[in-house]
Amino acid sequence: MIEILGDRQKQLLKQLLKNKSGLTVHELSNGLKITRNAVRQHLAALERDGLVSPGTTRPSGGRPQQLYALTDKGKEVFPRHYSWFAQLVIEAIKDEHGAEELQKRLSAMGSGVAAQLRTQHPELKTRTQKVEKLAAVMDQLGYNARSAAATDKAPVIEADNCVFHELAIKNPEICHFDLAMMGGFTDSKVDHQECMARGGNVCRFRFTAKK
Repeated sequence: MIEILGDRQKQLLKQLLKNKSGLTVHELSNGLKITRNAVRQHLAALERDGLVSPGTTRPSGGRPQQLYALTDKGKEVFPRHYSWFAQLVIEAIKDEHGAEELQKRLSAMGSGVAAQLRTQHPELKTRTQKVEKLAAVMDQLGYNARSAAATDKAPVIEADNCVFHELAIKNPEICHFDLAMMGGFTDSKVDHQECMARGGNVCRFRFTAKK
């Protein structure tokens, strides 16, 4: 996300990243070599986007000085190589125990998440209700997912973003996490009809009764 910010806003966020307890408008003005009014304008925009918030105040012998600090969301705009670390973990398990064992572990993890979701949503009774809720949960997690109906009326989820895309290309076993989570939560057989990691335009999942 930091790539879409202006240069001054990037510099301001980097200043706050270096100073975890926060900085005053005056300190930011001096550090960035811009006016205090310009700093206030940038802070207002960044605060509106949830990246910066007023922190504690600092005694100054007179009126306490207001400090501004990064929010958790603000810290997350800086590059964090989770996918690189995840790749190392996945490859370590695969090298030590084999692809079949990796698949089993990922399926077990997906089933565990499904159990948590079922506990959180006991009100859902039908398959369609569960699939609609699952699509909403996946959308919140970044899949850009939506529910739809197949031609045979079986519920379908389509996702435009695979949150494990690079991992799934190198390690197709990753998809078993999603499939176990989806099937476990909806009590369904899940047909993975299209997959972006295999060259598809979307990830499409069709839900039918278990046989």
